Amino acid sequence: MTIPARLGIVTLGVADLARSVAFYEAFGWERCASSNDDIAWFRTADTHIGLFPWHELAVDARLPEEPRAPFGGITLAINVDTAEDVAPFLDAIVAAGGSLLKPASIMDWGGTSGYAADPDGHPWEIAHNPHFPIDAEGRVHIP
Repeated sequence: MTIPARLGIVTLGVADLARSVAFYEAFGWERCASSNDDIAWFRTADTHIGLFPWHELAVDARLPEEPRAPFGGITLAINVDTAEDVAPFLDAIVAAGGSLLKPASIMDWGGTSGYAADPDGHPWEIAHNPHFPIDAEGRVHIP
């Protein structure tokens, strides 16, 4: 059996759904019509972000609901068009209620990268990688 190599949805467990919806709407992200009082969906260039109450997501996945460690082993990334875009996007995350984890920095691999977390601590990398082109639809192409 071959499992399709595609990622259609990333669902984030959140403590306060309304707060998280407002956070992501602050970026101008498109909220899908199928969103409701129990779950919210946001369309991205090549996948969807789901927001679902933390404890309900844990129950659904049959995982323990205990508080999580500050780092859960996953980061999310948004690649941007220029190195100069990284810092302002990090600033926008902080202005919307997130927290800065790592300021924009020039990396040894030739790009610029920084990290900020959403209100629930989910880390987002904002990066410009000159080796990963972004097409007209906003999709990143990794050679």
